[in-house]
Amino acid sequence: MVAEIEPSNVESAFLLQALGKGIRVDGRGIHDYRRLRISCGPAAGMAEVHLGQTRVLARVSCEVTRPFPDRATEGIVQFSAELSSLAAPGLEGKTAQEVAIARMVERVIRQSRAVDTEALCILAGEKVWLVRLDLHFLDHDGNLMDAASIAAIAALKHFRRPDVTVDGENAIIHSVRERNPVPLSIHHTPICVSFGFFGGDLVVLDPSLLEEQTQQSSFTVTLNAHREICALNKAGGAPLSPKQIQRCIQIALVKVDEVNEKIQDALKASTA
Repeated sequence: MVAEIEPSNVESAFLLQALGKGIRVDGRGIHDYRRLRISCGPAAGMAEVHLGQTRVLARVSCEVTRPFPDRATEGIVQFSAELSSLAAPGLEGKTAQEVAIARMVERVIRQSRAVDTEALCILAGEKVWLVRLDLHFLDHDGNLMDAASIAAIAALKHFRRPDVTVDGENAIIHSVRERNPVPLSIHHTPICVSFGFFGGDLVVLDPSLLEEQTQQSSFTVTLNAHREICALNKAGGAPLSPKQIQRCIQIALVKVDEVNEKIQDALKASTA
């Protein structure tokens, strides 16, 4: 694996000098997201997210399988992520970043029980739905975490599985010509909101790739539309004060509402 191409000392110094004056090199405000675009389809369970120049494609699929022995009445949700070598210069092979993002998305969706896994049961102990979420990072210009979480939720909400009729010990899987497919049962929609810290009180929302490569630490708040905290995640060595954490949560509450509105708009547009 080849490491990402690091910024030069001049680039890093310029970035820090500008941030010290409250200016970001791409012209955004300190607490502004880049332009967010979400599109769903054409196939059910496909969603593409553009966050500035960062681009992530999520695809959901399903198949019938046996449940885990200790969870006989629950379906299974699996996650995977792939960061293409074409997404950014210097990337090749499996990276620690894509593994970390896949685990984070899995954590915020599975552990918060966003997807109703009991609704994926067909025959207890015999047949359940296995739902697979694949994330493909197509362009990497920073903050893959937020783009991935948005794409994941949009794809899950857009997905439709085949309808099933259960007759005793038999289960009939209906084709789309026989019956309309049905949506997943989703309890809530956790969204990641990420911040980059540069020492002191200097913090930015939605760090670009250059900002990520220069920041001292990162902090991700995951909230849902009910304003509940689903997860908190910090990376890097710089400590964060309770005041800084609280400030990030307050900003994230506003941003999550905005993101959820865009997801709903994208879902409506896909059915228009």
